[in-house]
Amino acid sequence: MKRRDLIKAGSAAAASIFLPGIALAQAFPTKPIRYIVPVAAGGGADMIARVVTERWGKAIGQSFIVDNQSGGGGVVACTTTIRAPADGYTLLQGYVATHGTTPATRKVSYDAVKDFTPIGMIGATPNILAVNDAVPARTVKEFIDYVKRNPGKLSYGSAGAGSLTHLTMELFKQATGAFMLHIPYRGIAPAITDLLGGQTQAMFPGLAAALPHLRSGRMRALAVTGKVRSPLLKDVPTMEEIGFKGFDAMQWYGSVGPAGMPAEVVKRLNDTQVAVLKAPDMAEKLAGEAVQPWPMAPQEFGAYIKSEVARWTALAKARGIQLDE
Repeated sequence: MKRRDLIKAGSAAAASIFLPGIALAQAFPTKPIRYIVPVAAGGGADMIARVVTERWGKAIGQSFIVDNQSGGGGVVACTTTIRAPADGYTLLQGYVATHGTTPATRKVSYDAVKDFTPIGMIGATPNILAVNDAVPARTVKEFIDYVKRNPGKLSYGSAGAGSLTHLTMELFKQATGAFMLHIPYRGIAPAITDLLGGQTQAMFPGLAAALPHLRSGRMRALAVTGKVRSPLLKDVPTMEEIGFKGFDAMQWYGSVGPAGMPAEVVKRLNDTQVAVLKAPDMAEKLAGEAVQPWPMAPQEFGAYIKSEVARWTALAKARGIQLDE
């Protein structure tokens, strides 16, 4: 090797010693990334994971291997993730249950904030205050009046105790002072079936699950959660704009890793994820689940997770919802 080449090689080695973060970021990733999804294959969250990671892998230069680990409301997947090395090669698609409603209502084997490194938000979809077509209300105000005129006679369904559909309606009851009996189901599909059949009168389903029934006219949307109206329901107001401040609960999805990941690796993952989410056609790709891309920096996403845990924990405490008891 020529003397000039030896000098260049030595300079590069010195740079990698004195700037280990730069060298690490340039090298990462050198092998496929395991992407744990806390639901069974074939559902909406799984579809989101596969759409995003297919492009994310191309952007970062390595493939993502989707690993579906359902069970315990996401506890199984979370536990696997926090036990993995914090090197960026094991990530989790967290969502409102794993990092919001589940730790708020149950004792879990992980800390939703301290045990994870936030990478970035992927996207979110609103929940819909929906009633069946027999309920004589066209606005939220009319619905509240109707509930109060019929104390103890109305019920609402949810996808299960402690689910977002349950807690969002409890948030509504807390804000309005209206009473409705809670009927928990094993999933959103049977809950919607009974709403359409008149066994229950109201619920807060996610937009994707509700949309076919809203379009058929068998279910009526009175309002949506979130800070802005859904582009799929432009004529339906948000809860916030009709006076329910802070009523912006969303079904969201984002990526996290084990606690203690190197900042350079987190930045590399976030930069490429954000680039994927900002692609002009990504909203169309996620439209099957009515999810709008919502890219965030790691720090912003970490703050969002903290606020979600605090929000649902406070509500669960106020409403006496503790599912371990």
